[in-house]
Amino acid sequence: MSNFLKLIWNEQIKLYSQKSAWIMIAFIAVVALAGALIYTFMDSGTLQTEYGEDWKTELQEENAELSAEMEQDEFAAFENPMLIEKNNYYLENNIKPQPYDAWEYVLENAMLSSLLSLFTIIVAAGIVANEFKWGTIKLLLIRPISRTKILLAKYLSVLVFAGTLLLALLVFSWIVGALFFGVNGLSPDIVITTAEGYAERNAINEILMSYGLKMITLIMMATFAFMISTIFRSSAMAIGLSIFLMMAGSAIVSFVSQYEWSKYILFANTNLSQYFNGAQPIVEGMTLTFSVVVLAVYFAAFMVAAWVAFTKRDVTGH
Repeated sequence: MSNFLKLIWNEQIKLYSQKSAWIMIAFIAVVALAGALIYTFMDSGTLQTEYGEDWKTELQEENAELSAEMEQDEFAAFENPMLIEKNNYYLENNIKPQPYDAWEYVLENAMLSSLLSLFTIIVAAGIVANEFKWGTIKLLLIRPISRTKILLAKYLSVLVFAGTLLLALLVFSWIVGALFFGVNGLSPDIVITTAEGYAERNAINEILMSYGLKMITLIMMATFAFMISTIFRSSAMAIGLSIFLMMAGSAIVSFVSQYEWSKYILFANTNLSQYFNGAQPIVEGMTLTFSVVVLAVYFAAFMVAAWVAFTKRDVTGH
């Protein structure tokens, strides 16, 4: 086991010895900062509004102003009804609105998981293929360690790196959010938008669930890129194909969603958030259990294909 852990450690050293890994982490920090700056400059005053003791009267007056504004401004006619509905939710449930804070900023930044998937795909696509490209694969295979352990160490290194990116996004988002917007307590309740309207949720629970569900997509895309890289020994093909499918997957599923077999497509199942907060699955009849089983089958198939390609093929000539 110690040799296996050393393999993973060596893979991590190789990853972080490349400038690209640090550039990815720095880019996440820059994006988190840029998002806060955009919020700050574009905020019309609604995000940081602090209500007093008579907050119910203030909300009612705000609703009256929003309704009057809708009669004079066409754009307000689209935006203001949502603000009024949210204010009514606060009033009906006796919830005093809190200013926008770091926890909400962290939750909204879960949408940046696509960026993390992109970076992880790049790493997964090169971690095996580059060994063949650089001619170092023979030096790796002559060591008294099985090919299976070598492959598994590389795959787990990709997952560790993906987890590091996710942690970086969480930490940078919270720090930037705290500096720009402040913090409303250590574990506040927030009001979020769901498919059924508005609902009060614990901020930390929502963050953990949201990022956890995004991690599923990240792992599946990384595993797919890892498989393509191992089979074809081409990082360019793995990156190109993985990114294309990541971007076009949902559109492809929507296009063929009228067919029963569409629910077996990988990308119909990667977004597990479709089963929470009142959302409807992209294909009728799908359930959370069904999607988990489908993902498990795809995951096993990807790993078996990568293992067969890496352990059974000759490396002569590379």
